[in-house]
Amino acid sequence: MMQQPSSGVIPPSMQPPLDPNQQQPPPQYGQPQQPWMMPPQPQQPSYAPQMWPPQTQQQPGLPPPQVPQPQVQPYPMAAAAAAPTSPDEIRSLWIGDLQYWMDENYVFTCFAASGEVLSVKVIRNKQTNLSEGYGFVEFVNRAAAERTLTTYNGTLMPQTEQPFRLNWASLGAGQRKQDDSADYTVFVGDLAADVSDVMLQDAFRTHYSSVKGAKVITDHVTGRSKGYGFVRFADEGEQQRAMTEMNGVVLSTRPMRTGPAANKKPAGVQQQKDICWRSGSQCYR
Repeated sequence: MMQQPSSGVIPPSMQPPLDPNQQQPPPQYGQPQQPWMMPPQPQQPSYAPQMWPPQTQQQPGLPPPQVPQPQVQPYPMAAAAAAPTSPDEIRSLWIGDLQYWMDENYVFTCFAASGEVLSVKVIRNKQTNLSEGYGFVEFVNRAAAERTLTTYNGTLMPQTEQPFRLNWASLGAGQRKQDDSADYTVFVGDLAADVSDVMLQDAFRTHYSSVKGAKVITDHVTGRSKGYGFVRFADEGEQQRAMTEMNGVVLSTRPMRTGPAANKKPAGVQQQKDICWRSGSQCYR
């Protein structure tokens, strides 16, 4: 009698014979192969490496450049809340000798520390919209305007080497009232390059008390004198005398040449910038 091995393994000779009709599994070589009837497994898409250069990252702490936007400084609320003591009082100042780049914002900042400015108006040419070289500053009351006139007149303007030129304005900024007074004007030519409005006005005012003002015409781009100007009189007799007596008088380094200019009629309402000044066959504005 034969004993089976204790290991429980059936010897090859004792294994039952295989059924010839039963399909034999394919031989296994190495790793088991996937059945051919299985659907293909989804493949992860492969991405080609980027061909464009990587974007540069902005360094922290360095913000992108900002395009400066024009800012209009608002008028102080304290000034806007104040009311004039009388609707007819003169509370505006005339400011002259303005350069072509001095706009309303610049003029406002000159007096902003007081907190008493209501409005600023720079007079501009209707055709070119360029500054005519003067304007008006309106304050909350006459006392505020008087303090500014006393404090600033003759002192240097910010960022310039020229002094403030201030005076009382018969009209407030933006106001349009009937002006029944007449202007009698003298044309002054051959002016030296350094002659300013103040110099021209003082040259005539020392001889004629009715001088109302003077204006040297400047180039709107460069701000330089064009070599001629105008002096306004309240008295026609002094205007006629000045055309004769001041002709050839040296101002700065050159003798002046005087002549007639178109006068402002008593009933006219146009401002000085709308008057056509004539000397000979030329018309100046």
